[in-house]
Amino acid sequence: MKRIVVLVSGNGSNLQAILDACQQGQINGSVAAVFSNRADAYGLERAREAGIPAHALAASQFADREAFDRQLMLEIDAYAPDLVVLAGYMRILSPAFVQRYAGRMLNIHPSLLPKYPGLHTHRQAIENGDDEHGTSVHFVTEELDGGPVILQAKVPVFADDTEADVAARVQHQEHAIYPRVVSWFIEGRLAMRDDCAWLDGEQLPAEGYAFD
Repeated sequence: MKRIVVLVSGNGSNLQAILDACQQGQINGSVAAVFSNRADAYGLERAREAGIPAHALAASQFADREAFDRQLMLEIDAYAPDLVVLAGYMRILSPAFVQRYAGRMLNIHPSLLPKYPGLHTHRQAIENGDDEHGTSVHFVTEELDGGPVILQAKVPVFADDTEADVAARVQHQEHAIYPRVVSWFIEGRLAMRDDCAWLDGEQLPAEGYAFD
């Protein structure tokens, strides 16, 4: 069975969606371990409740980002993962880390990439008067939130929405699409080649596979 390692920094709701999908047989694989840069991340508790090894590394224990990532790679590799999944992991990754897991590391970002990379995406969508927003699952490359998009889901933005309203709508879609993309990878249907995402032997367009 294929092995997945998940990295979290906070609540871990997307981790939970992946754990549930594994348990229900929607993903033909298992989460081998969960890592966090925050010892108080609730995602670690979700892992423990599921009987999965949960590890925290504190950046303060390391001289720099590269040293932190070297240790993290050592600990991840002990689980021999087929796939590394970033689920709300809020650290910028070193080039060595990205290269180590190139083509087998996924991230989910709360915007319709390439729009709004980085933070505060819901706020930007509201402030710019967007009538639609969404979320993107993509392969991780050295460009922040810039790897090839695999799948996006759109949500409406209404005139009286708060950030929390939009965030809740986006997160609901995230919990649907992230397990689906993980499943595609685990089944061997999804790959990154020539800096593009490929599904079932077909190159996906820049916006990924359409999913509304």
